[in-house]
Amino acid sequence: MTPKSVLDNVGQGVVLGVAAHFSFVSYGLVWLYGAPNEPQSGEVKPVQPRHCTVCAAYPMRSTIVRPISAFLIVDVQNDFISGSLNISNCSAQQNGLEVIEPINKLLDTVDFDAVFYSLDWHPSDHVSFIDNIKQRPIHPTSPLNADNAQVYDTVIFAGPPPMKQRLWPRHCVQDSWGSELHKDLKVVEHGVKVYKGTNPEVDSYSVFWDNKKLSDTTLCAQLRLKGSTDIYVCGLAYDVCVGKCAG
Repeated sequence: MTPKSVLDNVGQGVVLGVAAHFSFVSYGLVWLYGAPNEPQSGEVKPVQPRHCTVCAAYPMRSTIVRPISAFLIVDVQNDFISGSLNISNCSAQQNGLEVIEPINKLLDTVDFDAVFYSLDWHPSDHVSFIDNIKQRPIHPTSPLNADNAQVYDTVIFAGPPPMKQRLWPRHCVQDSWGSELHKDLKVVEHGVKVYKGTNPEVDSYSVFWDNKKLSDTTLCAQLRLKGSTDIYVCGLAYDVCVGKCAG
C-alpha cells in the first residue's frame, strides 16, 4: 500500500483528528461512522476507533484528509560508498552500496508526493577536515591539539564560542566526484536536492540545520510548501547523518 492510498478505501462518514506532527500515520483515522459504502441515514453510531485513540482529544474535521508523503534520501554519495570516507572502513564495516537497491525499489513502487536528496556539500576549508586542523586555534581545554589529533578524534576549537568537532577525512568537497550522488541511485524527475555543510565554520549532520542550529537549510520551507505530513528517512549513515535527521 502506498502512503497516498492509506485512506483510499474509506468511504463517507470518516472523521479525522488533525495534529501538528510530522507523522500523519500516528494521528490518522480516528472514527468510522457506519460501513464505508452504506448510505448514512438517521442517527449515526460510532464504532470502536480503528487507529490512534489519542487523536480523539484533538479537534475533528468532517472531511477526508489525505497524508502528503515526503521521502528523504540522505547522503548516498560516492565518498561515503567507495571514496575518502567509505563507511566500510568504519567500525561497523558495512557496505554503503547495500542501501541503493532498496531505495530504488521504494522509488519505483511507492508513489511519494515529494522526494528529497540530501548532499554533504563542503567547501575545501571546512572545519571537519583533519588536514585543516591547523587553520583554526585549538581551545586550551581540548583533550588533543593540532599535533597529536588523528582522524575520527574530537577536538575543541577556540571559536568563539568554543566548539567540539569530530575530525573526518576530507570528503564531499563541493563539485568533486566524491560529492556526487552514486551513479546507481535512481534520481527521480521531480526530486529536489538539499545541500548541507556549506558553512566552513560549522559541521552539519542533519539535513534540517547545522550542528549548532545557527542556520537551517531549505528543507523545512520546502516541506511546508508541499504540505508534507509524513517524512520517511533513509540513507547513509544511520548513526550519524540519518540519525540526526530523524532525531
